[in-house]
Amino acid sequence: MDIQRNTSRQRLTTSQVTKWKQVCVGSKMTHPFPRFFFFFFPAVVQVDGQPVRLQLCDTAGQDEFDKLRHFCYTRTDVLLLCFSVVSPASFQNIGEKWVPEIRRRCPLTPVLLVGTQCDLRQDVKVLIELARRRERPVLEEDARTLADKIGAVAYIECSSLTQKNLKEVFDAAISVGLRHSDRRARRERKVHSTADKMKMLSKSWWKKYICIQ
Repeated sequence: MDIQRNTSRQRLTTSQVTKWKQVCVGSKMTHPFPRFFFFFFPAVVQVDGQPVRLQLCDTAGQDEFDKLRHFCYTRTDVLLLCFSVVSPASFQNIGEKWVPEIRRRCPLTPVLLVGTQCDLRQDVKVLIELARRRERPVLEEDARTLADKIGAVAYIECSSLTQKNLKEVFDAAISVGLRHSDRRARRERKVHSTADKMKMLSKSWWKKYICIQ
């Protein structure tokens, strides 16, 4: 998710909120272009009375897109690693696939670990199907342990069906992303300032050199 402070007056519409939540927390959304390997969802929200521009990138997780996914990581301010609490395989992929990839592509970007579909943890049909495969839902304590291990800023469980903790997910992502965006902006200003000073010194030295000659 890319986050920037904005002076625009545009508002986040209800349809944008719904689409944004569906993509981020794993509800059953059918994309209009299923062959694409990532989707961008821009929006502007109010934070402390100030407009903030957001851009959510929903990436494809298939192996065939591994070489293309890095386009989404450029200037990312916060990463939301999502897994289903009733899919042990998706939980395992967090540590084995996603963490190594994001740390290689954007090592300084903060991470928020999100457990989706928490409403299904006690669903009888889901539990029966998991038991048939000799599996069980991911325990919250195991997810929190993983969050600590990978250095995530927080772990939040949510449900797109019951709306549980959806607001908390986005509030946390925006807060963390803004801090990272502001720090990056300060670093870039410092780099530009240093470069300008070096350029001025270089010009000054060259003029003195010419005068001496």
